[in-house]
Amino acid sequence: MKKKFAPLMAAVTAAALFTVTACSSSDSSEEGAVDPNEKVSLTYWTWTPNMDKVVAAWNAKNPNIQVTVNKQDGGDPAVTKLLTAVKAGSGAPDIMQAEYQKVPTLVSADALADISAEVGSLKDKFPAGAWSGVSLGSDAAYGVPQDSGPLMFFYRSDVFEKNGLAAPKTWDDYAAAAEKIHKADAKQYLGTFSANDAGLFTGLAQQAGASWWGVNGDSWTVNINDAATQKVASYWGGLVEKGVMDNKPMYTPEWNAALNDGTQVGWVSAVWAPGVLDGSAKDTKGKWKAAPMPQWDAAAPKTGAWGGSATSVTTQSKHKKQATQFITWLNSDPEALKLLADTAFIYPAANDATSVLTEPPAFFADQADYYTIAGEASKQLSPFTYGPNVNVAYSAFNDAFAKAAEAKKAAAFTESLATMQKTTVDDMKNTGFNVAG
Repeated sequence: MKKKFAPLMAAVTAAALFTVTACSSSDSSEEGAVDPNEKVSLTYWTWTPNMDKVVAAWNAKNPNIQVTVNKQDGGDPAVTKLLTAVKAGSGAPDIMQAEYQKVPTLVSADALADISAEVGSLKDKFPAGAWSGVSLGSDAAYGVPQDSGPLMFFYRSDVFEKNGLAAPKTWDDYAAAAEKIHKADAKQYLGTFSANDAGLFTGLAQQAGASWWGVNGDSWTVNINDAATQKVASYWGGLVEKGVMDNKPMYTPEWNAALNDGTQVGWVSAVWAPGVLDGSAKDTKGKWKAAPMPQWDAAAPKTGAWGGSATSVTTQSKHKKQATQFITWLNSDPEALKLLADTAFIYPAANDATSVLTEPPAFFADQADYYTIAGEASKQLSPFTYGPNVNVAYSAFNDAFAKAAEAKKAAAFTESLATMQKTTVDDMKNTGFNVAG
């Protein structure tokens, strides 16, 4: 193992890291070429809807490499189940769907295999921001990007037209629109700052240039309280303090009702937002538009991500090469990409995704360029490295920013980042990770 990967293993010394990895990463059964006549059965843990129908297309053409889908519950339960199997030494699948933010946790537990030798040539088929989710900022590849959640901006076009507004190109434009809309109708807000889902805030920080974790030699770095994230926290805290932005959490009955009754008239969200709007704001269908994210620098457009996952090969698989063949097909073959989009209802991470997404989502049926906008957003993803204790950082966000949102003070927003930073660093040190600084 290269020295720069050492921080991914929760061990006390670098020597222990190298010993553990040397014992687990070699598999004599995987040496040499795959016998095309060997019949192999692979298991695949995933929670994506209808993935069995996608896999059926592979099985029909590959009789010697048959894949069985084992449906799992969401991201966290599946991760816990895999970690239990790894600790026990058996019971893990060959292939695992892993959310990008969970990849470092699984790598630190030696649960995912480095398949860079097999899939390195795929790198150019994916946006750099998506590939960073499986490479962790290194030359390794702990899977292949499967789906992506590039951030976009969704707004009520009728409300914008009534107020003489165009879709905001910059965050200054967004702030001005938020103020004008709320001033015209005190019941209407262009959005809300929600402290119940750290994923969106992380994506906003990513767009601004933040990368909260990193690897420096034998140590991790943690930079949650950096200048980029401070800028994002100050911006949203300022809007809340000014009273032009709501401070209520998303995904509540009240928030759903506000989307439907026209008191929430905008949403910074991801490419998958149409499904939520279709379920929460059915009465407003035809009134919403999708637009690129407002920018900090319009001359250098960037975006972040909210959600997305990779397909990885586990270290317990005895058929690493065959498993890698399957996940390569799944996430890069045109037939598979179309199945992922049309049957599994996800937005594929591959650059070629827009070629198979020929019609907009039903909720945006009148916006023919929906996936063109999404495709550009996907290419503009800023690289971002997650760490091995994302759950701790996200929990700290929920606690600290809930208090800040309630206080409606911009200073409380920026101060919350110091709390997140300290909580995350303390947890990593207590767990046995080397943390620089």
